[in-house]
Amino acid sequence: MIKFQDNNNKTLHKKHHFLMQGSILAVSGIIVRIIGLFYRIPMINIIGNKGNGYYTSAYSVYSLFLILSSYSFPISISKVVSERLAVGRYKDVKNVIKASLIIALFVGLIMFLIMFYGAEFISNIYRKPLLKFALRALAPTLFIMSFLGVFRGLFQGMGNMIPTAISQIFEQIANAITSILFAYILFNRGVIANMIYESTEYSYAFGARGGAIGTGIGAFTALAFLFFVFLSLMSKYKMLLNNNNYYEPESRNRIFKVLYHTMIPIIVSGTIYNLTTVLDDLIFSNVLTIMKSELNIVILWGVFGNYHLLFNIPVAVANSLTSSIIPSISTSVEKNEVREVVLKVKYSIKYTMLIVTPAFVGLIILADPICRVLFKENLDILINMLRAGSIAVVFFSLSTVTIGILQGLGHYTKPLKNTLIALIIHIIACLIFLIPLRQNIYGIVFGMIVFAMVLFILNQRDLNRIVRYRNSSFQRRYILTFTLMFLSAALMGITTYFINRFLLKYVLTSGSYFSMLLRLLICIIIATFVYCFFIIMLGVVRKRDSDYIPFISKFEFLLRG
Repeated sequence: MIKFQDNNNKTLHKKHHFLMQGSILAVSGIIVRIIGLFYRIPMINIIGNKGNGYYTSAYSVYSLFLILSSYSFPISISKVVSERLAVGRYKDVKNVIKASLIIALFVGLIMFLIMFYGAEFISNIYRKPLLKFALRALAPTLFIMSFLGVFRGLFQGMGNMIPTAISQIFEQIANAITSILFAYILFNRGVIANMIYESTEYSYAFGARGGAIGTGIGAFTALAFLFFVFLSLMSKYKMLLNNNNYYEPESRNRIFKVLYHTMIPIIVSGTIYNLTTVLDDLIFSNVLTIMKSELNIVILWGVFGNYHLLFNIPVAVANSLTSSIIPSISTSVEKNEVREVVLKVKYSIKYTMLIVTPAFVGLIILADPICRVLFKENLDILINMLRAGSIAVVFFSLSTVTIGILQGLGHYTKPLKNTLIALIIHIIACLIFLIPLRQNIYGIVFGMIVFAMVLFILNQRDLNRIVRYRNSSFQRRYILTFTLMFLSAALMGITTYFINRFLLKYVLTSGSYFSMLLRLLICIIIATFVYCFFIIMLGVVRKRDSDYIPFISKFEFLLRG
């Protein structure tokens, strides 16, 4: 809905469908996670589950520092930019970019220094002294990501997700190649260090450090790409951006103030939201150490990292959709388009559920072949973990999207309050699962589900109060739609289960890697067609949805009205 136009009514940016833009990011997000999945497999084979445990712990700490530094940049900058574009304040957009780059410089530098020089202290808290190597390797990435967040926020605020999508793919390709390369090189150096220091841990810690270096190189690649796109855009529309359209441009102090008030709630909310992984690692490591468990903490955390990698692929849809929801809803709110706001809220949730519902069922049914095709070690634990934790896909996706909707509506404190409540309940749940119930690593998985479920319920409650779209007929239709959606996914799951059993027993019986891979691919293809068949036959998607759900219009001849 965002147009960027001059006095001659020439559009700088074409009208875009916000869910289509979200789909572009979702597709790139899935591609990125698939690349991430496949590069992590050889990397884990090089550094082992213990090395992956170091890497997972370091990455969770890095993610927390990333939230504190630049996580809010794409979201807040896209919101501020989209609001100014909606009313034609183009010069203010230029001033927003300048102010954002100044903030990125200071915040990125501070976070880099804290993480680099605090690496040893953090490692001791985690009871993993050699974790410091991976932490220091990740520290420079924080500085790079600050600037990357600014450029992504600018393009997303203009309603153009393509530069961000392409940069994400470039970032992950560069990350994949260099992570494997440096993990191999440094793991071998760690073997030499093991002999020198009479230890077995340096090879794993150094291997994790190599994977961490790849993350920084990937981020720098994405930044270089977006910077060149940005220079091209600025040179092309220099005159337009300098035109104040006969209004008084906002002062730099005013823009800093707007960015500050937009960023801080998002940073705090995002910090609490993503604090779960860091706290889970701390709770798990310390509780099992205090209980003098004989389980290998680092290896189990590496298996958990593999589970997290798998469940994050469908969640990528929600994360990507959020990037387009916030500026799109902000624009509609700025223009007082009440009906558009209601429809965007409705279809954001429906579109997310259309993707994650079959993913949740598919992970339960196909957990065994998925894990055996992708990984080699600790498979029984990982398979059980994936089955037990598959519902987290639904609740994490819904909680992410509802946070984005509330922020797009300008309600920043509500997600913050809800996330804090959910986090407190999550900590209590994890301690119960770990100590009296003795569920070890499964306790962390169950705690994650509790966190995401509570957060979604609280966010949805606030949305029901803010966006008053609930009349009796609408409510009945809405509930029926989701009931039929789950029924479609259940029928898909039953069909896939029997197809998988039939192939295993009568067709692909050898148990070889190729046999498992072929069986998995056949099941996924059949499951996709079965699910699409049922959501069409049961009326989950209809012709009227084609205006808001991408790609539906191409199948209108199959749909009801």
